[in-house]
Amino acid sequence: MDTTLHDPLIGRVLDGRYQVVERIAVGGMATVYRAVDTRLDRVLALKVMHPPLVSDAGFVARFIREAKAVARLDHPNIVGVLDQGADGGYVYLAMEYVDGCTLRDVLRERGALAVRPVLDILEPMLAGLAAAHRAGLVHRDVKPENVLIGSDGRVKVADFGLVRGVDGPTSADTGSLLGTVSYLAPEQIESGAVDARTDVYACGVLLYEMLTGGKPHTGDSPAQVLYAHVHHDVPPPSEVVPGLAPPLDQLVAAATARAPEGRLADAAAMLASARRARAALSDAQLDAPPPVVERPEGPEGAGGAGPLGPEDETRRVARLPGAVRPEPAGVDHTARIELPSGAPLPPEAPPRGRRRLSRRGVLSLVLAGVLLLAGGIGVWYINSGQFQRTPGVYDLPVDEAEQELRSAGLKVRIVEDYSETVEPGHVISTDPERGERVRRNATVTLVVSRGPEIAEVPNLRGVPVEEAREQLAEAGLAVGEETERFSDEVPRGAVIESDPEPGAERRPETAVNLVVSRGQELSVPNVVGEPEGSAMQRLREAGFDVEVAEERVHSEEEAGTVAEQSPVGGESAGEGDTVELTISQGPEMIMVPDVRGEDEDEARRILEDLGFRVDVNQLFFTGTVFNQSVRGEEAPRGSTITLWVR
Repeated sequence: MDTTLHDPLIGRVLDGRYQVVERIAVGGMATVYRAVDTRLDRVLALKVMHPPLVSDAGFVARFIREAKAVARLDHPNIVGVLDQGADGGYVYLAMEYVDGCTLRDVLRERGALAVRPVLDILEPMLAGLAAAHRAGLVHRDVKPENVLIGSDGRVKVADFGLVRGVDGPTSADTGSLLGTVSYLAPEQIESGAVDARTDVYACGVLLYEMLTGGKPHTGDSPAQVLYAHVHHDVPPPSEVVPGLAPPLDQLVAAATARAPEGRLADAAAMLASARRARAALSDAQLDAPPPVVERPEGPEGAGGAGPLGPEDETRRVARLPGAVRPEPAGVDHTARIELPSGAPLPPEAPPRGRRRLSRRGVLSLVLAGVLLLAGGIGVWYINSGQFQRTPGVYDLPVDEAEQELRSAGLKVRIVEDYSETVEPGHVISTDPERGERVRRNATVTLVVSRGPEIAEVPNLRGVPVEEAREQLAEAGLAVGEETERFSDEVPRGAVIESDPEPGAERRPETAVNLVVSRGQELSVPNVVGEPEGSAMQRLREAGFDVEVAEERVHSEEEAGTVAEQSPVGGESAGEGDTVELTISQGPEMIMVPDVRGEDEDEARRILEDLGFRVDVNQLFFTGTVFNQSVRGEEAPRGSTITLWVR
């Protein structure tokens, strides 16, 4: 039955611009549609937040904020965000439409893949994530459903719906985290800590799945899978696929180390490791046919709930210590896993037949109770009553955040810092952090965003290149490529121009390319055959430096004269460039053999092999040499020997 017929958005035009054509997929937070931009007449993907979530203003604000963050990413392996808006009760993102399939579709159809296509998918995926990590963004939901493979073979990372800055909050509310159970890193499960290494862990699990056709940790419930991530290493894929090359086991191990500090630092580091692994493999290892692996049915197997099943959807998981248990299924595509209440066992009933207490005993017990209560209140006051939790004010305007903290009886100190993801004037973080215990009337430091850190390219024209490098470093920029060009205006060794131009604003560590002057363009005089001294004087007068090679060579030039020069005469060079001279020690003298009696061709070969030129006088037609101009004595290599043939 086609459920899209009952979708109220099909056929509707959102925001007077985007006509919804068909539903593509349903996730834990949003539904994705294929749509047409009627203004620009192009196909795109429209991600519409589930209506029940729209009533949560904080959630919508984060959705919009994250859309802006992802829209700044411009990378061929990331699905681009084109627009964001709202129409009535619908909040949407307009995104690049990729005509193809997801990696989940490929794995469901084929199971394990050969190593070459695995790396062909992994490397561009990591390149896209590396761009996000460089921008300070963490995806948090890397899984096969979010890796798109276009019909043209391009690989793109999609659905940055859970993206956050490295220094941002873990989730919208305490005690919970967002992600997909099979790809959560241990530190996410234990403490909710998120950075680039959590994406690396998910990529390692995904790599294992592509190589083996199944996930490394399975279970009958999400709780069992979470427990396995925390307490068990991801096994080497070669345990499932015997004969798999060791570099692939090593790559999976480096990406899925349970301790974050033992894991590859970010997607760029994993990409470099993946490329080294590829280089270490032979063509036979890269193209070996993948195994046929029997995959278990159920929520963790490939034959589970299908593309929209609960396991492959984004789950919301309670983050509390201790054992976890699933709630009953059937609440949308998002599952919540919570702790048992942990209530104490009821006290045992008093034994029958116990004597009644005397009045004095009752009074003693009451007095003891009062003393215990008073002591308890004192302990509470000392340990809890004078403490409170730091309110959460992330991304609030600084005035609102300050007011909220002061209303809670706290003092406020404000400092500023740069942020790629939080708009200027809003709170990046607090010290102490949100939820930490602080004394009443304590001081909380608000770190307020100044926006992205910007570096301005200085004017370097005419500045010596060494000084230009120092100025770029002081401005927080990096030196890019340095090329040379002739210039009649800028002295040799100074900067002619930069790219970007002076005054341009760029992010710190952006590379600035420099064009450095070679000085005036001059023509190099030809001094071959000239005496060494006069040749050097002539070149210096022409504006060049001169170097003379230590080793002298045999040449046709006279001894003590220039045999070779570099650059050669007539070439262009800059003022102050160095011309290297090689001095002749005269021609090499070679003993001329007697070739009389040899036929013409053999005599010619013998003499030419020794470096002589040969001239033949033909008297008769027998072809035999009967005389030669030089024989039995030395002659300069390259000189001419005349033969008479009859």
